[in-house]
Amino acid sequence: MNIPRRLFLQIAAAAAAVPAYAQAYPQRPVRMIVPFAAGGASEILARLIGQWLNERLGQPFVIEMRPGAGGNVGTEAVVTSAADGYTLLMVNAAPSAINATLYDKLSFNFLRDMVPVGGVQRTPLVLLVNPSFPAKTVPELIAFAKANPGKINMASAGNGSPPHVAGELFKIMAGVDIVHVPYRGGGPALVDLLGGQVQIFFGVLTSSIEYIKAGKLRALAVTTATRIDALPDLPTVDDFLPGYEASDWYGICAPKGTPTEIINRLNTEINAGLADPKLKARFAELGGTPLAGTPAEFGKLIADETEKWGKVVRAAHMKAE
Repeated sequence: MNIPRRLFLQIAAAAAAVPAYAQAYPQRPVRMIVPFAAGGASEILARLIGQWLNERLGQPFVIEMRPGAGGNVGTEAVVTSAADGYTLLMVNAAPSAINATLYDKLSFNFLRDMVPVGGVQRTPLVLLVNPSFPAKTVPELIAFAKANPGKINMASAGNGSPPHVAGELFKIMAGVDIVHVPYRGGGPALVDLLGGQVQIFFGVLTSSIEYIKAGKLRALAVTTATRIDALPDLPTVDDFLPGYEASDWYGICAPKGTPTEIINRLNTEINAGLADPKLKARFAELGGTPLAGTPAEFGKLIADETEKWGKVVRAAHMKAE
């Protein structure tokens, strides 16, 4: 059959216009930007899920550390990247939810400029005190703080970090005056808590559980709504302050406009990884639980947390460093 020249040219033009995502994805290495310094939970989780995606999709997922401004530097780099599925962002609560209110001027609006791919892990925080601190329970801590306003120092991993907002929420709900002492990361905060320079810290379970088990730190409660398997006898803050809940969480996002087919493909493979027994065991070792779900469910989490922590940031008059 002879095809008229004009029709042939139209068919050829249409074929040439088929977007790259209609072909097998990915066809080249994928960058996954982590907007924090090396060595933290974000990097560990990015490398774990990146290796899984590499094995499943047949292309390297290259982890690139882009720290700065509480995660804003790396986030902006992804926002301004091509929306083709070859640049992804490993996020946690800070750059995707807390910073929207913490920073007066941002070059991006996370909820508008990014699209959720899928959750990876939810990580509880633990209310920790130095063993020399007199309070052995949350009620005792609240009573001591009310009797000694402004005399207890609370460490954090930095202004606007999940440990900071968790602590500020506690202060608001308990009605106590505790002094916030920001550090440049959870590691230095833990060092000073161990040394007694500060008295309390809402620490990530991953980095503090060994100190708890060794008796070098005293855990008063976990910040999640339910108890955790790693420390089953530890009560929740909610047991004493009903409605209290705070946790850190991690997931993957992409620039707005990334094809739905690519988002769904990545989401399917991420969820498969979270269901894999070996990967689940590794997450359990890190003190977290898999955060599987659809892109829409992860997007709702980000939106809900943005609203929740925005209220805390405003109520506590928190400002970026």
